[in-house]
Amino acid sequence: MSDSISRLAAMIREAKKAIAFTGAGISTESGIDDFRSPGGVWTRHQPVMFDDFLRDPDERRRFWRMRREMLPTMLAAQPNAGHFALAKLESDGRLDGLITQNIDELHQKAGSRRVVEIHGTAMKVHCLDCDKRWPAGEIQARLDAGEEEFTCDACGGLLKSMTVSFGQGIPPAVWQEAAALARTCDLFLSIGSSLVVQPAAALPETARRRGARLVIINRDATPLDEIADLVIQAPIGHTLGSVIDHLK
Repeated sequence: MSDSISRLAAMIREAKKAIAFTGAGISTESGIDDFRSPGGVWTRHQPVMFDDFLRDPDERRRFWRMRREMLPTMLAAQPNAGHFALAKLESDGRLDGLITQNIDELHQKAGSRRVVEIHGTAMKVHCLDCDKRWPAGEIQARLDAGEEEFTCDACGGLLKSMTVSFGQGIPPAVWQEAAALARTCDLFLSIGSSLVVQPAAALPETARRRGARLVIINRDATPLDEIADLVIQAPIGHTLGSVIDHLK
């Protein structure tokens, strides 16, 4: 393990443009369950498809019931050592940007500034028509009070959390920024991602094809381990914290 930490620290020192890509594994250390893990949201509930949300009031109510269940944990969660380490790498000029699959905004809470949220955020709700926005906590209070239908008080449009739902496209500008980071980096750090969810999982492959070094830090094996320059299967917070110590 110490050899892997030393190798990763050396790669970061040598990189001219390093980026990070994070998945659910970094947030599980803050107490947020992976949606796909045993007992996770998607093992207990069928996801609401975006088209169904738009056309079916019953599906919208089901969407909001799931949000009511999952959001308190996210609202209460705090960044962990992994989040703070990535923010430190950015502030020290060693990380050019961060792409995340997560919807909890813990990277921003930790101090990361350039965060590309390819699956959106659960911390805000917006009108699908006029884009007026509300903090998720405000909507959570209304859910707890028994509301199940949410429309915009400005234009009457449907409200929805600012997450990318199943069947809903990633906003083009967001995807373009993520893809540009992957194409132009020389070190791609994949952290806490199973690398099976598309199109996000294509980003490390893009970086590798363009000549970037690929490092994978994840609890379990991933489909891209065989093309990675370094694979570390260890707790993320401890690993990144140790890397920061090596870089001092």
